[in-house]
Amino acid sequence: MDIHVQRQKAADFLKLHQGPRILVLPNAWDAASARIFEQAGFRAIGTTSAGVAYSLGYPDRQKIRREEMLETVTRIARSVSVPVTADMEAGYAATPEEVANTARAVIAAGAVGMNFEDGTDDPANPLAEISLQVEKIRAIREAASAAGVPLVLNARADVYLAAVGKPEERFKLAIRRVTAYREAGADCLFVPGVSDPEVIAGLVQEAPGPVNILATAGTPPVQELEALGVARVSVGSGPMRAVLSLVRRIAAELHDAGSYAAFTQDTIPYAEANRLFSTSSRQGTE
Repeated sequence: MDIHVQRQKAADFLKLHQGPRILVLPNAWDAASARIFEQAGFRAIGTTSAGVAYSLGYPDRQKIRREEMLETVTRIARSVSVPVTADMEAGYAATPEEVANTARAVIAAGAVGMNFEDGTDDPANPLAEISLQVEKIRAIREAASAAGVPLVLNARADVYLAAVGKPEERFKLAIRRVTAYREAGADCLFVPGVSDPEVIAGLVQEAPGPVNILATAGTPPVQELEALGVARVSVGSGPMRAVLSLVRRIAAELHDAGSYAAFTQDTIPYAEANRLFSTSSRQGTE
């Protein structure tokens, strides 16, 4: 991708976090899902680390190799004309220097944003040390600046998602973390695992930057989130897992009944699916 085009996409993507409309961000796991989201009219697209991992035969939580994740990010970014932000989990690295390399690779893949989480796979220490996380965020920021692309960094605090500490302590812990991340250079602050409108409103009021909420069962609808002041709502691996549920129904019907309704009703026609990737439908994506 031309560096000037990518720089403009990054600037446009950042503006989408500044209102007045909420940024509704679907999460794609391959080029086909990304094209469908783009055709639906979304202004930007995220990737889902879990969805990409599942599609390539891995469980979630950084079990996939960074290079394999980036290959999919590259395909998605090349398939759509809207800005793409990449879910890179915890950066696939232990040190700030290696996380900076991940940020450089995200930019090289054509993405203009990056999710970076503080959750770990260690039950005894489910959250990364704030000081190290801050160093890594600063390294990402410096790498993006040197590359000439203002990568939109979405820093994730997994306090609620990992149910860290006592319930009454989680709000203050989450605010402490996102405040540190914002001061280190994060553009958006992601607090997944929250669906209570009062808690969401409190996060919006206390967090020192735009807040991203993850849509799950029980999350207030988009219009309500917008009224609460949420800047961005994403859907994570939800759509991909819904597709897996459909595939499971198809498999059960085909195996047990020998019939085909599950994959012949309400199905995108072959020609339409082919047109998703025709030259004319993809103008402006390079």
